[in-house]
Parts: sequence; C-alpha cells; structure tokens
Amino acid sequence: MSAQANNPLHGVKLLSIVEALEAHYGWEELGSRIPVRCFIFEPSVKSSLKFLRRTPWARDKVEQLFLRTFPSGIVNLDGASPD
Repeated sequence: MSAQANNPLHGVKLLSIVEALEAHYGWEELGSRIPVRCFIFEPSVKSSLKFLRRTPWARDKVEQLFLRTFPSGIVNLDGASPD
C-alpha cells in the first residue's frame, strides 16, 4: 500500500491551496486566521508561496485551514457549483 494513501493533500499543490484559500477568504481574513506577514503586509501568491515553502509550521497551519475549509478536497475556483 502507498505511503500517501491516507494523506488528503496528496497531489494537491501548495499553489492551489493558497489560491483556493485566498479566493474563499480574501487576504484580510486569511491574515486574521493565520497571522503571518505574507498574508498581512502586501500579500501576494508569490510571496506567500516563498514563505510557506521555507516555514514548515506556517505551511502546516495553511494546510490544516484548507482541510477544514474544503473537507472534500475539491475546490472550484470559478464559483460554479460542482455536479
């Protein structure tokens, strides 16, 4: 059996996680939920990815928020309802 079988984030890119959370919450709310500079001061996807890739504790918080926000793991960024 694969070591990733029970990992709900297997195959989900950090870019997709950050974009989904930003689309769902917006930078201001994201910064209040996870108070890190990259979400509060001049936030951007690029700066967030750079910070999260180098900071395991912050990445863990972002991944946990993603799992709580999107428990099915399916994210539809265009706003259409999934069928």
